[in-house]
Amino acid sequence: MKTIYLVRHAKSDWGNANTGDFERTLNTRGMKAAPFMADLLKKKKILPELVLSSPATRALTTAELFCETLGYPEEQIQKRMEIYEGGVLHLMKIVQQIPDTCTTAMLFGHNPTLTEFSNLLAGSYIENLVTCGVVRIDLDIDSWKHANPDGGKLIWYDFPKKHR
Repeated sequence: MKTIYLVRHAKSDWGNANTGDFERTLNTRGMKAAPFMADLLKKKKILPELVLSSPATRALTTAELFCETLGYPEEQIQKRMEIYEGGVLHLMKIVQQIPDTCTTAMLFGHNPTLTEFSNLLAGSYIENLVTCGVVRIDLDIDSWKHANPDGGKLIWYDFPKKHR
């Protein structure tokens, strides 16, 4: 059994028109939502063995805030440009390359790709993975290389506004 958590970056700041998409930071709401969601995972005793992130500022900052709360070493976050630039097939390839010694992985990225990937991998439908939303997908496989479309099961989908 393998488990992957897909996490969309927290709410980003659109206030500076001179900031490029890749460099956009988190806004105040995003800086609060990421530790809040990470704390919910911590209370569920969720600790990833591997964290993969888009290197874009908003995704990487979200990953760092989660890792700080979950006790995962930030320097061990694997930054993958394909998460930022690629589509669902790139994400599938990344997942298929996760070492089999890892049973629980967490991937931080962007929409619409993360929503599409969640729907592809779990064979279920989420309309929109909202900012700082977290999806848990379980895969009944022994090796990540066997991850494939419709091969997983959506266990839950959680997000900050659900807890207001």
